[in-house]
Amino acid sequence: MTFENTALLTDQYELTMVAAALRQPIAHRSCVFEVFARRLPDGRRYGVVAGTGRVIDELAHFRFGDEEIAIVEKFLDAETVAWLRDYRFSGDIDGYREGELYFPGSPILTVRAEFAEGVLLETLILSILNHDSAIASAAARMVSAAGTRPIIEMGSRRTHERAAVASSRAAYIAGVAATSNLEAARRYGVPSAGTAAHAFTLAFTGPGGPDEKAAFAAQIDALGVGTTLLVDTYDITAGVRNAIEVGGTGLGAVRIDSGDLGVLARQVRHQLDDLGATETRIVVSGDLDEYAIASLRAEPVDTYGVGTSLVTGSGAPTAGMVYKLVEVDGVPVAKRASHKESRGGAKTAIRAARPTGTIVEEIVYRSGEPKPASDGLTLRDLQIPLVRGGDPVPGLPTLTDARAHLADGLVSLPWEGLGLSHGDPAVPTRYVLDAAPKV
Repeated sequence: MTFENTALLTDQYELTMVAAALRQPIAHRSCVFEVFARRLPDGRRYGVVAGTGRVIDELAHFRFGDEEIAIVEKFLDAETVAWLRDYRFSGDIDGYREGELYFPGSPILTVRAEFAEGVLLETLILSILNHDSAIASAAARMVSAAGTRPIIEMGSRRTHERAAVASSRAAYIAGVAATSNLEAARRYGVPSAGTAAHAFTLAFTGPGGPDEKAAFAAQIDALGVGTTLLVDTYDITAGVRNAIEVGGTGLGAVRIDSGDLGVLARQVRHQLDDLGATETRIVVSGDLDEYAIASLRAEPVDTYGVGTSLVTGSGAPTAGMVYKLVEVDGVPVAKRASHKESRGGAKTAIRAARPTGTIVEEIVYRSGEPKPASDGLTLRDLQIPLVRGGDPVPGLPTLTDARAHLADGLVSLPWEGLGLSHGDPAVPTRYVLDAAPKV
């Protein structure tokens, strides 16, 4: 697969900080940076980590070649420009694996490097993790609401063309069955799906008016009787009748994209059964979110199509992750600003669960210290090695691994954690940090 140079996918202040740091000893001091979310978005009970794999991939392409240097030398001194030409991240990164649940304060990513090397990565890391984790968290709620019924992600036309590919990947981690985005299928192996839009049916209009049957016949001729016919272009009742007349009772599925989906799904199911098409499935789409999906649980819907509410800010609010310096030469440092506080010192985390597997709490403690005790509970380390000496650790979990890991994690949540109602995080975070600064 092809990746573009990612060095300029950043904010200018990352580079001006480096320029100032290189004039001082701080540039080469050993530092620890930490990615965490102070809180979950309103109404969310858990978050899902996604994008870690993309961070590692893009890190390898964070280089300042001639084109990048031509931009930055406009505002940087010669010494900094020379340093950037030779830039290669050589530090270590630990973090939560993709598909891991996270909660407020979870040390999702820990970057250990010299100050100049590490501070330069803030924007790249946050832009990927904030976007992908927001999409995965939203998709996980939709998948939970859908139960055993599959979801197809079809949000490409509602977001940036590059964001669409990342969204498909993140949604797949969360359990979405397929995507309409072919670049995501090529780049990440996400299963793809798609048939036809209303424009196809509308195109079959001649002097005698619309010919829905001709449109259906053409689609079946090209794609086979297992295809999904969009039946709501004109009149749904007539559309279903035309679909079965053309495709027969073995037609794969019909799709409803507008109207009161619950009422229409019931009507269409009765009509299909009366026509003998008892195995023809019903696909519904049209700005569905987790609440709409949950409201359709009792309806005869077989598959959901989601798009706008998954890939836009209204459905996938930002994960709110931040990238903070927490340690300099082994000394904890912490931000004191009101409502933007941080806890100093390098940290790691474990998750405690009952013998039944239900999660009880997340415990954040200082790196290098013994694990805190939690009597009678099973403890699991949450951070894994991701990068060592600037290189990815061999054998990192795959996209399929992440998908399976999240499915197991969702089952381990307390039952109230899967609810769509507002409330506290499903799992509390406990800090065991001794005298680490907290403001």
